[in-house]
Amino acid sequence: MNLQQLRYAHEVAKRGLNITEAAAALYTSQPGISKQIRLLEEELGVDIFVRQGRRLTDITAPGRQILDIIEDVLGGLANLKQVGEEYSQADSGTLTIATTHTQARYALPPVIRAFMARYPGVRLELHQGNPTQICDWVIAGKADLAIATEAIAEQHELVMLPCQQWNRCVIAPPGHPILEERPLTLEAIARYPVVTYDSAFSGRSQINKAFAARDLSPNVVLTAIDADIIKTYVSLGLGIGIVAAMAYDASADTGLRAVDASHLFESSMTRIGIRRNAWLREYAYVFIELFAPHLARPLVQAALQGDSRVDPGL
Repeated sequence: MNLQQLRYAHEVAKRGLNITEAAAALYTSQPGISKQIRLLEEELGVDIFVRQGRRLTDITAPGRQILDIIEDVLGGLANLKQVGEEYSQADSGTLTIATTHTQARYALPPVIRAFMARYPGVRLELHQGNPTQICDWVIAGKADLAIATEAIAEQHELVMLPCQQWNRCVIAPPGHPILEERPLTLEAIARYPVVTYDSAFSGRSQINKAFAARDLSPNVVLTAIDADIIKTYVSLGLGIGIVAAMAYDASADTGLRAVDASHLFESSMTRIGIRRNAWLREYAYVFIELFAPHLARPLVQAALQGDSRVDPGL
């Protein structure tokens, strides 16, 4: 039994039993992976995977327990590396944040500025994607922290820490009739073409839920993955926009006006996701607290260790 075999079995399971994809991700050959997994199974005395011919079709009952242990072993190895770096290179290293465009563009800049001033020797990497992608990166060890809204809360492999509540505004070019609606209503919004977020992003489900509760169908003519694109097309007259309130800046968005819509939609919660039982560097805890001051290190550590008495809520 060796670490390579454990990594192969873990990657195959993670890739939905697709050995070809696992081989590509690990930069090795498909036959090599198949051979090493067979050798692992022979040493353990049980099959990890169910096979039909050369294809893997399922995971056996003992295989599920074995894969859980393998995940713990690989996670522990990653933690060992972090511990060594913490004590040998306390003020240097890399912190990788996986996040959405809205968070990277509007919420994180002051946090990143403060963090880099405090840790000039730490390399900070931002990986942008949709909520599902960024959670997968943290689970796979490709990122340290995930910062996003909504879908992140459904990832059971991650510890979820609530950070900030936010809501939405409606944007339109100056003079648009929607800006004169007092109070703003969902019925008024539904009369116009709407430009808003893609369904995977930034609380879109809260928007859908609000309209459905009033038996309304908004005329969504265009969706995008970030607020800058939405604002561009609203400026072109394609429709009114529904965006996160943090994405509108009156001093910068001079060609647009905004109306508060927080009374129309449920608030959304931005969360930080961390792999369960992860060992974080000191500077990672500092970054978390800069972003969410109520998330002090002892509270985060207790949450990572599964202490049910901890309440990190806002």
